[in-house]
Amino acid sequence: MTQENIKLDDYYKTSDLALAAVISIWFPIVVIDRTDPHKAEFLFKREEGLEDVVESFWKRELKIDALGYFNQLKALKARLYERE
Repeated sequence: MTQENIKLDDYYKTSDLALAAVISIWFPIVVIDRTDPHKAEFLFKREEGLEDVVESFWKRELKIDALGYFNQLKALKARLYERE
């Protein structure tokens, strides 16, 4: 799926790696946009609960398993850098 095929209003986009790792615990990444060579953007389909996760993350109210988060962050970094 390319970004041209995506109606952006239906997707949540972030370039924040920590936030993307948290979101990807519950919601799959649709695409990693590497158009800008200095910054990757992660796209997630807008689904019920996604905005709540984002809001809880920024308010520092989100409670998740530390090891689970660490493993998700490692997996996301591996996926991010696999094409370099």
